[in-house]
Amino acid sequence: MMRPLSALAVVVVAGLVLLLGYGVLSNGPTSSITRALAAGERPAAPAFELPRLGGEATARLADWRGKVVVLNFWASWCGPCREESPMLERWHRRMRRAGGTVLGVDVQDVTADARRFIREHRLSYPMLRDRDGESAALFEVLGYPETLVIDREGRIAAARRGPVDEEFMTREIEPLLEERG
Repeated sequence: MMRPLSALAVVVVAGLVLLLGYGVLSNGPTSSITRALAAGERPAAPAFELPRLGGEATARLADWRGKVVVLNFWASWCGPCREESPMLERWHRRMRRAGGTVLGVDVQDVTADARRFIREHRLSYPMLRDRDGESAALFEVLGYPETLVIDREGRIAAARRGPVDEEFMTREIEPLLEERG
């Protein structure tokens, strides 16, 4: 017969194995957006309306329908956000001429800090304010920065969970700018 301590150890180990198995199975490909993109689908981008950063006016994602949109979720305290912002500005200027834009969404941040960030990096693309993270949750954003590429029809064509780089931008944006919706 097993000793009580040995039986307890077996139960604990079995419980840990079950918990680990559940974690692996439930995490799969990280999100429904990621799974859809991996399957070659372009899911519809969730609708949202947010205040413009530093103003009273609001904007909806649908306001940019017909354009390629690089939707970038960021915060002023995020180091990788600082590193990628000059590249996003360059791409915004490039995309404007071809029917696209970068759209920044500042999430759960201090407004004064976000404004300072924009000034320091001389960012000219439109900026929205997601005070409580509701729009970020719609896009299954877990950290910052995260970027989603929206095609002219309002569908998510690509996602980067982390900072973007030139390779990602070139590979994902250029073909969309060439598409005519």
